[in-house]
Amino acid sequence: MNKNILYIAIAVIIGLGAGWLIFGNGSSDTMANKDISDMSDQHDHSGESADQMWTCSMHPQIMQPEAGDCPICGMDLIPAEAGAEGLAANEIKMTENAMALANIQTTIVGNAETSDDDGMISLSGKIAANEENNTVQSSYFKGRIERLNVNYEGQQVNRGQLLATIYAPDLVAAQQELITAASLKASQPALYKAVRNKLKNWKLSDTQINAIEESGTVRENFPIYATVSGTVSEVMAAQGDYVNQGEPIVKLSNLNSVWAEFDAYENQIAQFNVGQKINITTNAYPNKEFEGTISFIDPILNNTTRTVTVRATLQNRDDLFKPGMFVTGKVKGATQTMENTLSVPASAVLWTGERSLVYVKTNPNEPVFEMREVTLGNRSGDNYQVSAGLNNGDEIVTNGTFTVDAAAQLQGKKSMMNQQMMQDESAMMGDMEMSFDEGFSSDFNEALPSYLKMKDALVESDAGQVSNFAKATSKKLKEISTSDLGKMEKQHLTKSIEMLDAIATNENLENQRAHFVILNENIVPIAMNIENSTNYYVQKCPMANNNKGAVWLSTEEEIRNPYYGDAMLTCGSVIDSL
Repeated sequence: MNKNILYIAIAVIIGLGAGWLIFGNGSSDTMANKDISDMSDQHDHSGESADQMWTCSMHPQIMQPEAGDCPICGMDLIPAEAGAEGLAANEIKMTENAMALANIQTTIVGNAETSDDDGMISLSGKIAANEENNTVQSSYFKGRIERLNVNYEGQQVNRGQLLATIYAPDLVAAQQELITAASLKASQPALYKAVRNKLKNWKLSDTQINAIEESGTVRENFPIYATVSGTVSEVMAAQGDYVNQGEPIVKLSNLNSVWAEFDAYENQIAQFNVGQKINITTNAYPNKEFEGTISFIDPILNNTTRTVTVRATLQNRDDLFKPGMFVTGKVKGATQTMENTLSVPASAVLWTGERSLVYVKTNPNEPVFEMREVTLGNRSGDNYQVSAGLNNGDEIVTNGTFTVDAAAQLQGKKSMMNQQMMQDESAMMGDMEMSFDEGFSSDFNEALPSYLKMKDALVESDAGQVSNFAKATSKKLKEISTSDLGKMEKQHLTKSIEMLDAIATNENLENQRAHFVILNENIVPIAMNIENSTNYYVQKCPMANNNKGAVWLSTEEEIRNPYYGDAMLTCGSVIDSL
């Protein structure tokens, strides 16, 4: 029995030893392998984290190497798009798909002297009637138009052609005078001559006058004949109309010569001189080129189109040119292109009215772009001369420029549309020069503590307390005398009280914050123009007021946003200190 127990004990010991040898070593190896695997995984993950950048969904210009809070608004950072790291503040990166969809194309900038247009300036214009050859056919006596023989525009009229027949009562009396004076011409030749001259002044010919005199009968209707040849450009009377002496009946244009009138932009004016040759083409005769000479440059700039009229006179004896016809003119520029001037396609330039912008590809191997402001010179054909802002060899966007600008705007970067929004708010308010006496400054300073409590209540999103402190601030401001205030000073104080009363009577938090924006637009400039008894910080949230930005006053440098409260407590920055 004892031997059996001994054998069992020995077997158990041997079994445990064998198990330890087999499973203990394997476990150690497994653990070791696991540790190595974990270390490898950890190493790979660390490498991945080193490459991953983090950004803010509301402020894409923020790029951090690790997760955390946005330094502007305090929101949690999110993983940035792969490859977005390393971009400058105003650079944007687009995907290859976006580039293809927008058909974005780029061109390397070169010297203007290498362009194919050879300094030729292209102009668009129209054919117009030569007003120097326009004439108006008028009625030489008063009467009623019995028959009008010319009654539509474009009708060809020859000299001596009958234009109209008029019943003229004054001519009836003058004819009777002629018949009477003819019987007395031997005894009163002066009277006879005066009557004939009277009829001649009414443009009656000697033949007509002699016919009246010989027949001895009075005519009621008299013809009016064309004195020049031309094309009817305007019919100015109708059959049956009563016309006075000298009133126009028809306007004639002689189209043997016409004007080609072109619109030249303001920055092109220096390129033109009277007497320059201009080559003209038209869609009606695409295989023909006509040569003209600049005869007139309008001295007055059109304020609407910002252009001047450049005119050339063309001979038109073959009647090829019709008024209203579109034409294109090419002129050799009067000034020579400077050697260091660059030339860029017109499609590359975004023109805002005050600034000219292009997008430069800053990375030759990746679609990374940056907005660049340039100074434009003259336009030659489809190209602009650039005198500043670009270097020879820069690669710029020439097709899809608006798409790139839209991408920059969406990413919160500097763009054509938001450039003006980046002005310094404090500088704008500092420009409001106001004058306040010592008594006003002292009284105004007494009202600011309740304003600050109202601001703190907005930070806490406590609408009831906001209303109470707005009422207290309004009461303090209403006690201030306005008798010595100027117009602008009084307007700012009155508007501040108006906004405080609106905040006090409305406990809707969003409505209170909307009025708080306008309140600060009026109360902060006052605070910037008085002697303050306390140090204040002018702080600004760029996202408030529908992303237009809004300011407020605080005695603490640390940002506590009254427009968003806990939602974005630290969104904002100090823009000035008082």
